[in-house]
Amino acid sequence: MQTLHLAGGTHRYQGEVDIRRNRNPLARLCGFATNLPPAMSAAPLAVEIAAAPEGERWRRDFGGYPMQSRLWRKAGRLCERLGLVTFAFALSVEEGALCWRVQKVSALGLPLPARWFRGVYAREYENAGRYCFEVAAALPLAGELVHYRGWLAVDTSSGAGDALPRVDQRHEPDLEGADSGRRDGDYDTDGGSDGD
Repeated sequence: MQTLHLAGGTHRYQGEVDIRRNRNPLARLCGFATNLPPAMSAAPLAVEIAAAPEGERWRRDFGGYPMQSRLWRKAGRLCERLGLVTFAFALSVEEGALCWRVQKVSALGLPLPARWFRGVYAREYENAGRYCFEVAAALPLAGELVHYRGWLAVDTSSGAGDALPRVDQRHEPDLEGADSGRRDGDYDTDGGSDGD
């Protein structure tokens, strides 16, 4: 996990993923807004992470279906823009796993009630020498939007995956629309609130 998250520049990782999706029309609409991948089993997964001082760009390929997001640090939280939606997560370590829990959400720059997103979370952990992950998203009325889990092979002997040239990054706006980026390369993992 440290190898994957602390590597600078651009690196690519390969693995496998299982994805479950809800066929509810409202869930499908929400999945479209956040560019979620379709349901699939034991699908090949490729993840390219481009890390720069101001943030990261994650490009995922779920069995030929691309999903891209940008991540940066803001006010002690890890922010991620996924499709039309921006999330701010508090990070904590629970039973050996790094857990992401939603603190704030906005869509097209408009704030949404965080309580709607209590069913959105992610876990990262190591198992049998692999980087493993689980991501779930459920909303009131819509139910479960997506639940996926899988693994990536990370070469810890070289410090990262297959190295690629560093790519330029731009700053991402924070949840209130002001320009802000990850400046120091570290994410807070205490899960605390910054009081806003």
